[in-house]
Amino acid sequence: MTDTMVVELGLQAMTIAAKLSAPVLLTALAVGFAISLFQSVTQIQEATLSFVPKAIAIGAVLLFSGNWMLHEMITYTIQLFEKVPQLLS
Repeated sequence: MTDTMVVELGLQAMTIAAKLSAPVLLTALAVGFAISLFQSVTQIQEATLSFVPKAIAIGAVLLFSGNWMLHEMITYTIQLFEKVPQLLS
């Protein structure tokens, strides 16, 4: 195993992690920004007002993109297992 292979595996792992976490993180960011904007306009400072919509939105994103996430993770794992003989030589 060369240092190039190690860097390539690390890059692939970080790329798949970013791809899988992006929908959830971007949704939480957008909903959190919208709720904080609403709270600052109306001056309502309720903690559950920011938590509940964020939890519902993240649940919806996981419901809609979960199949894609699972497919991406399975594809990555299969590609990684196919590289094992090459990595060991």
